[in-house]
Amino acid sequence: MAPDFTLSGSNGAPLELNDHRGKVVLLFFGFTHCPSVCPITLATLTAAYRQLGADAAQVQVIYITVDPERDTPARMKEYLGPFDPSFLGGSGTEAQLAAVRREYGVAAQREDKPDGSVSYGHSSFVYLIDRAGRLRALMPYGHPAEDYVHDARLLLAP
Repeated sequence: MAPDFTLSGSNGAPLELNDHRGKVVLLFFGFTHCPSVCPITLATLTAAYRQLGADAAQVQVIYITVDPERDTPARMKEYLGPFDPSFLGGSGTEAQLAAVRREYGVAAQREDKPDGSVSYGHSSFVYLIDRAGRLRALMPYGHPAEDYVHDARLLLAP
């Protein structure tokens, strides 16, 4: 089973994985100031949503931050909205987020840059969770939208 969690959701409500049973969940960790991996992955997931058509209603993207200092629920909502308004973001305290990362085996390392900016090196897998809440696959960074559509449809099949 995919480990459950409770975080502050970008929709203003608690974000719990178990609340999304019955849907396929595409779970991803990152941060809103990420310069490349995160926006590229979210754009790919947006394209997959569009390709899924009506089936997209049975798929939920959840994006959990590794940067609790800057990524408030409001910031997550603002960031995710242009990708797809149905995408949910999760934030919380550093301790809450570290516990979720530990459960999923996600690495995240803060990097303080010489110019004063902050970045994070982090794992870039998307976790595919089936309707029953079972972790079924990891999609490495760089796969096209068609791969997500293919796998989501397999997980949606009765």
